[in-house]
Amino acid sequence: MGTGGRSGQRPGKGSADGVTATPGASASCQYRCIECNQEAKELYRDYNHGVLKITICVSEQESCQKPVDKYIEYDPVIILINAILCKAQAYRHVLFNTKINIHGKLCVFCLLCEAYLRWWQLQDSNQNTAPDDLIRYAKEWDFYRMFAIASLEQTAYLIGIFTFLWVERPMTAKKKPNFILLLKALLLSSYGKLLLIPAVIWEHDYTPLCLKLIKVFVLTSNFQAIRVTLNINRKLSFMAILSGLLLESTMVYFFQRMEWDVGSDCTIYKSQHF
Repeated sequence: MGTGGRSGQRPGKGSADGVTATPGASASCQYRCIECNQEAKELYRDYNHGVLKITICVSEQESCQKPVDKYIEYDPVIILINAILCKAQAYRHVLFNTKINIHGKLCVFCLLCEAYLRWWQLQDSNQNTAPDDLIRYAKEWDFYRMFAIASLEQTAYLIGIFTFLWVERPMTAKKKPNFILLLKALLLSSYGKLLLIPAVIWEHDYTPLCLKLIKVFVLTSNFQAIRVTLNINRKLSFMAILSGLLLESTMVYFFQRMEWDVGSDCTIYKSQHF
């Protein structure tokens, strides 16, 4: 989730006399203060000779008198570490004050990671070394089937979250929540699924525990993404995650009954989520 320095930032706007407006800035651009979540017109002002001055939050509502976004001067590694630690400020920086258009690609790649894990477990669970069985498990269709199942379960998880938030919409925000932004935030905050591949490659006795910890980390990131994007309390965010897990578990149970999934040995994607 980390982005790099000023190269990944949406440009701030300069409008004062003697101040050069940052190229690409627009009067319609709206940023967020990473401390108080209030809207801001600019992140910084670009003076002559490359001198930048970070804007101080002076919102008319609840000004915190702190820099709107201190992360524009931070190294990408520091931003990534703060995002891994699930700091709300880092999430606001990434979600509101940067240009990131990798949500779709990241979602597909994460689904590929899940599909590979399921496909790997499907092969690993087979104890029969008959040639026919080996050929059957090696077919590409098995991987495509795992990808389709992972996609449907991910869709069910997202539908559960959005359904709960839609029902509780009067409680989530004073104005209509931006569900498009929330979808992008959820997809982006699922980056922890990329750890599935290393966990499988470096297999050891603690692999099942590692997979469960990865699942918990992804859920925690999704929880923080919901809370930051909609600016709601922890209780509603937690209930939204539970709703998503409930619908996802229902989908998992359906696949198990239809015998489409890999079986009960799939350690982190079955109904024992929580």
